[in-house]
This record gives sequence, C-alpha cells and structure tokens, in this order.
Amino acid sequence: MPTSVEDSSPGQVAAAADAARRAFGATASASDAERALWLEAVADALDAARDDLVAIASRESHLPAARLTGEVARTTGQLRLFAAVVRDGAYLEAVIDRAKPEATPPQPDLRRILRPLGPVAVFSASNFPFAFSVAGGDTASALAVGCPVVVKGHSGHPELSVRTAQIVADALARAGAPEGIFGLVLGREAGQALVQAPAIKAVGFTGSLAGGRALFDLASARPEPIPFYGELGSINPVVITPAAAAARAVELAAGLAASFTLGVGQFCTKPGVVLIPASSGFESALAAEASAHDGGRMLTSRIAEAFPEGVQRLVAEGGASVVLGEAAQETNDGSAKPVVLAVDAARVIERPDVLLEECFGPATLLVRYRDSAERDAVLDAIGGSLTATLHAEPEEDIAALADRLAGRAGRVLFGGWPTGVAVTWSQHHGGPWPATTSALHTSVGATAVRRFQRPVTFQDAPQAVLPAALRDENPLGILRRVDGTLTREAV
Repeated sequence: MPTSVEDSSPGQVAAAADAARRAFGATASASDAERALWLEAVADALDAARDDLVAIASRESHLPAARLTGEVARTTGQLRLFAAVVRDGAYLEAVIDRAKPEATPPQPDLRRILRPLGPVAVFSASNFPFAFSVAGGDTASALAVGCPVVVKGHSGHPELSVRTAQIVADALARAGAPEGIFGLVLGREAGQALVQAPAIKAVGFTGSLAGGRALFDLASARPEPIPFYGELGSINPVVITPAAAAARAVELAAGLAASFTLGVGQFCTKPGVVLIPASSGFESALAAEASAHDGGRMLTSRIAEAFPEGVQRLVAEGGASVVLGEAAQETNDGSAKPVVLAVDAARVIERPDVLLEECFGPATLLVRYRDSAERDAVLDAIGGSLTATLHAEPEEDIAALADRLAGRAGRVLFGGWPTGVAVTWSQHHGGPWPATTSALHTSVGATAVRRFQRPVTFQDAPQAVLPAALRDENPLGILRRVDGTLTREAV
C-alpha cells in the first residue's frame, strides 16, 4: 500500500497484481456472510474518518465540503447495499434443471451458477473522489462477489487516494479478509501496466473517451483479452415538446439551469444537448435562469483549460451561437462560468461530429427543431448516452418518442433532470457506445456485480463437489430457479 503520492514503479504494480492473484482463492471461497461483513467494515471505517477525508478531498478537488460529505454517505451506502446483495444470494443466479432421461434427447442434470472472474483493476474518476474512486461502486461490487481489487488512483486527488486506500486496507484486515485483497497504484504508466498485468481478469473504468478507449484497446490486445467495463462519455439528450415549452418554459428553464451547472457541469449525467421547439422563447428563459448561477473552480487545471476550447469549437466549427456567457473565457484560476449555446437542428444534422461531442463543464447546447422529423433526425445522430430525458404534457402521445429515446440511452427520465443517480437494486448506469463499452452492464446499482462474474454449469455432478447454492438441500436458503420455477424449497 503506497504511503506517498509518488507514481508506482513497474515492480510495485506487478506486486499488487500478484498479491491479488494469491488472495483470489480465499476471496472466492469466502461465504457471502463473510464478504458482507468485509464491506460493512469498510463502510464503518470510512464513516468514522469522514471529516478527515472530506478535508483532504476539498483541498484537492475544490468541491464544497457539503457536497463531499454527502458523497461519503453515498459511498458507504453503496458498500452496505452490496453487502445486502450478497446476503440475498440471488446475485448467484442459481439454476437447477433436474435430469429427464425420458426427454428427447435425454436431459442430464444441469446446475448453473455465477462465479467470480478473478482480480479486478479499478480506475478512479476525477469528478467523484469518493463514490467513483478508491472505495467506490466498482471496488464495492468486485469485492462483494469475491474479486480482489487493485485501484489505480486518480491524479486529481492523489493524497485522498492514498489515505482512503489505507483506511480500506486496514478495515479489511481487521475484518479478517485475506492479505492482498486490496491494493493501490498511482500514475499513468502504472495504470497501463495494471491493465496488462496477467493476474488482472477485468477492468472497471470511469473517465474520458480518449483515455478509456486507449485502455480498452490494451485490454483487448492482451494475449488473454479481458473485459473492460468503461464509462467514457455522454451528452444525455433532453427533449422538450412544444406543449411542454408553452405550458412551463420558466419552470423547465430553471430546472435545466440547475442541472447543467451542478458541480460546475462536471457530472457524467449533465444534460449537454437539449432539443427545443423553434420560436418557443426557451432560449431567453434559460439565459435568465442560468445567469443566476456563477460557476466555480473546476476539478483540475487540465479540465479547466479544456472547457473553453470545447466551447469555442462548438461555435467556430459547429456554427453555434452564444446565448449566455463567454466562449473564450479565461480559466487560468481554474474556474469556469456557465455557457448556453444554441443552433438549428439542420446544422446539427450537417455537423454531428462537432456539435454532438461532449463538452465537459458548465455548458449546454440548445437545438432548435421545427417539427418532429427534424427532432427525430437529431436524435438519430446522437450516439449512446447514459440518460435521455423527455418533458411533455400529460395529454400528448409520447410512446414512439419514448421508444426512440430508449434506443439511445440506458436510463430514460420522464420529467425531472438526469443529474443525480440513485443507488438502488433497479438502477442502470450504462448505455450504448460511447456512454459505456458494454451496454449490457451498469456501474451503479445491485447488478453492477454481474460484470465481475462468469457462468459455470455443472453436469451430473456429485453433491459433494457442487457449490452450496446448487446443492439439493439449498443450505443457503436462497431463491433458485428449479425446473423453470423460482423457489426456495429444497430439491
């Protein structure tokens, strides 16, 4: 475990990965109850160290203490959710089909279960220094199913990464978890080496499209390719119907202003493209509401420098006009101010390569559409997103539009705004490329554990060699599908 913020050497990366490999046998064979206790021990330790951690995070990330305090609670809540997930047992997806020798062809006894993949590499995100970082959802979901974790800490909060990792490692040790179950490495080259380490069997990543794609390619090019679960980029389209704009333009403008400026626009669910009816007056309504938001310090100087560059490209190459703010604003102090841009739908259809790129920071692009055909053409040009939002009136027929949005995103909102992701059993935080590298999976919510498991079927196996979840007597008392029927009964 690092004691300083120095970049990890190749030897340190190899040692962390090898320690995780050695720990895997013990983590995989540990009971669900044991792993649940490990997660709860980490959650308790983080809660106890909250004030110390928030102080470090505020200094490194420039995020307000109130926001960070809430994020610690979210992080420990995630850990406790995954403890509940493994205690429940349904995550194993245990299925039993008993032998039917009279069937044509004869059916053997088949029993299927999910097993952990092996050590997992987790890449921290800059914008959530707790919830998507060292002890965040990727780490929690991997540990929950018995996968040791090696985290690559983010350069935007290195001191926090080291301190959090020390707390996590100590809590796991006190709870009786095996040595090597958790490690931390630092540095860009260390991250690349970690993805290529033979002991690593899967990767969880949250970050930029360019960085994620490069690591994705590394994972795929290994002698033994491994799954790479990356959350890479999302513009999270919003559609406002003519009826909604006419009925409540000011209300919608206030909601959008609060959403796209939240956290200085550095949420992966920020509404980046908003389709509005032409000549609806929504632009002026949004300018009025957004002018009340001051902006603030961004996470890193690199992010702050990139923000005006992205806005200026939308204007210079995309042809967007500035409704509020300054495209070429000065960000030497690391701060950014809100920008509202607008453009006609026809122009987006001509230059989707520019106008539909994510601009990370407090900016949103209003797209004026004249009719449903233009609106749908813009939506068809948008790549996969984490979210899509629809604002309509109750009397409108929105079934076809809702279906179109569902084809573009992993979460579809009806009313409300996409910033803010509840951590629940039903949550899905993924979407088609480039939102994520695998639209099948989520990085938030109970089913995040599925990324780090693989199915194994046992055919005509003796009871003694079967995992407990597949034995006739169902000693775990979990819900299983037996001969097609969900039941907790013994076979």
